[in-house]
Amino acid sequence: MMSSTPTLDEVARTAGVSRSTASRAINGGSRVSPEAQQAVDDAVARLGYSPNRAARSLVTRRTDSIALVVPEPDERILNDPFLSGTLRGVNAALGASDLQLVLVMARPGDSSGRIARYLQSGHVDGAIVTSHHREDGLESALLDTRIPSVFVGRPFDDSDTLRYVDMDNVEGGRTAAQHLIDRGRTRIATVTGPLDMTAGVDRFTGWRSAVEGAGLDAGRVEHADFTREGGAAAMRRLLDVAPDLDAVFVASDLMASGALRALREAGRDVPGEVAVVGYDDLGIAANAATPLTTIRNPVIELANLATHTVLALVADDTPPAQTSFPVELVVRESS
Repeated sequence: MMSSTPTLDEVARTAGVSRSTASRAINGGSRVSPEAQQAVDDAVARLGYSPNRAARSLVTRRTDSIALVVPEPDERILNDPFLSGTLRGVNAALGASDLQLVLVMARPGDSSGRIARYLQSGHVDGAIVTSHHREDGLESALLDTRIPSVFVGRPFDDSDTLRYVDMDNVEGGRTAAQHLIDRGRTRIATVTGPLDMTAGVDRFTGWRSAVEGAGLDAGRVEHADFTREGGAAAMRRLLDVAPDLDAVFVASDLMASGALRALREAGRDVPGEVAVVGYDDLGIAANAATPLTTIRNPVIELANLATHTVLALVADDTPPAQTSFPVELVVRESS
């Protein structure tokens, strides 16, 4: 007589196979004939058997979990729309699977070593890395391990070994600046993102190429940290050193919201006196006091694609090494 909770032994007896064959068939192991696999599948369905996840992990050597690695302090994750959009995209892609999402965050002063050790220790089957910095150690750590991984955003390492998904941030910065030039602005400033991140470097590079290509001064530059407060402080510095500016490209919408506040406090009309273009289009742009012209950054789509790429790598498929999304300018009242 069978117990109320079916066991692996009962599945094996019902299927007419050995216990080890039943275990391999249920848990995804190899060396199971099609006939035995079908017999075990039928027995599982008849008995209502639920596999033991720990046993399955022993057979498959998988943890059934994917890490989202964010080498940023927790206040950034809670307040940055780019990072919350990334989390939504990853979670949506995992929704149809049984895999668990593990969020791995930085600790102040200890982002690289701790995270690298965690990824190298077999705690997860794959990793998605976003908001990475040049010195956080993650690129070299992932090059040294076999764990399937994808970066959301171009890594600094330009080899074909590290996979990533991204948009064309150089073209995004160029498009933003060209839009301001086409609006007749001639004294165009920029607030860059951190230059230890490829997004900050690439958007600045695109802005500068368009401004210099138009024969304009590309010296009105301040750097910030992709935060609202950083954008406001950088805008104030720009107004101090370049009070004649008539336009500014701010390399994220969160920073641009701070820049708009600083311009209001300084009594500058937007867009009459100063036209503003941001970057991301993640909700904050459309809802700003002056709706913000911006470059659309398809963050949710990027994160979704990165997740599917990792899942394909875990399954030993071979997705493309790099994927880049096109640029889209969204024009609103700020320019």
